[in-house]
Amino acid sequence: MEIFHISAECYPMAKVGGLADVVGALPKYQSNAGHHVRVVVPAYDTKFKRENNFDCVHWGTVKLGNFNFPFSILKESTDKLGYELYLIEINELFNRQNVYGYEDDIERFLSFQIAALDWIVARNKVPDIINCHDHHTGLIPFLTQFAYKYESLQDLRTIITIHNGLYQGWFGFDKLHYLPEFDLKHVGFLEWNNSINSLAVGVKCAHAVTTVSPSYLNEINQSANGLESLFNSVRNKSKGILNGIDIEVWNPLKDQMIAENYSIEGFETGKQKNKERLCEQFELDPSKPLFSFIGRLFEEKGGDLLPQASALALSENFENINILILGSGNTEIESQLTQLRNDYKGNYNVFIGYNEELAHLIYAGSDYILMPSRVEPCGLNQMYAMRYGTIPIVRRTGGLRDTVIDFGDEGNGICHDQASVGDICYSINRAVKLYDDKINFNKVLKRGMEADHSWESVCQEYIEIYNLIIEKNEI
Repeated sequence: MEIFHISAECYPMAKVGGLADVVGALPKYQSNAGHHVRVVVPAYDTKFKRENNFDCVHWGTVKLGNFNFPFSILKESTDKLGYELYLIEINELFNRQNVYGYEDDIERFLSFQIAALDWIVARNKVPDIINCHDHHTGLIPFLTQFAYKYESLQDLRTIITIHNGLYQGWFGFDKLHYLPEFDLKHVGFLEWNNSINSLAVGVKCAHAVTTVSPSYLNEINQSANGLESLFNSVRNKSKGILNGIDIEVWNPLKDQMIAENYSIEGFETGKQKNKERLCEQFELDPSKPLFSFIGRLFEEKGGDLLPQASALALSENFENINILILGSGNTEIESQLTQLRNDYKGNYNVFIGYNEELAHLIYAGSDYILMPSRVEPCGLNQMYAMRYGTIPIVRRTGGLRDTVIDFGDEGNGICHDQASVGDICYSINRAVKLYDDKINFNKVLKRGMEADHSWESVCQEYIEIYNLIIEKNEI
């Protein structure tokens, strides 16, 4: 079948979080399974765009009210990612280095969705499925069904995958005229709480809704930033599918970004070499257990708990642990974490920002990865960590609940129930004791490395849903 994935992010073209990793990997495995897969993202000014060759395959103009934005469709010329990658180039809106965070984000992603559909119509060939990802593409299921200019797409089947339901793409009805014309009797599909809510529109109008883990599907029925009743009402067309990881990219035996390659058979020597490299870089002691955090420094990820939890854990275990933080986000949290360098030099360090190569080295060289998330729709870091023999310490929520079982239950990690400083420190204390028990520590580590989190089976779950909605059956 012909599948379009339309998304604001796709690794390695543009990455802010896990959305990029999923949209960069799932299409490759669908393509490997014999399907014709196209991925469509905005043409941001990124390193990938600058360093690769693209062919212009279509051009046109997006009309947003009184504004006209010329656009081009650029195809990556070699299909080096394992699928066809298309960029929508609207220089006035997307020729910027950041993905999000601009005052005109509503206009940016509205124009992106309209340009994508204009191009699909111009192809004169309707795909079998459009898989929309998060609120940035949430208006597509509505537009394909009700906008006059997309009449040829009325029978096109759409699915929306929710990677994070907290972000919903709200905007006022004063911008309704930005949308292509449609019969106003359908305007109710756009409304939620007296505004237009892009995610709610997608959930209402798509033929299927997926979340990135089964537990997250249950959670958003209880807590979804105001959309709880909507998610409950569409439960019959919803399914939670746990994300996979790209085991070709995340493979300690072949990873060129780490200091020494290793497999489950010889992990001890390999991990120690990576740990030594990491500790040398950040002035830490490789003889002590290394606890690391990789991610965005926001409350959602428990980032606000890290300064106090790190300080308390280091005070209680100053001679016994190292802590390393890689992340960026809230400037106050960044400042607090940076300040800790002065108080715990030799046992603590922080890298503010994001560095893909450093992330790989941290997964390979750490003993534990901290994930104290308040919300974690799926979580990929715990899967990457286990793949590299690093034990996850997680709060039981969303996909963390689905993938990590406490070692006390003969599982693959350390779990706690509350997003609190006390729970984090208690788990770190348990981890220190486990680290000193090398036989059991290695058993827990190996269980994580042996887990299969590849995309093959996940890919097939998506294909099954596509087939069901093409046949117009409920999922």
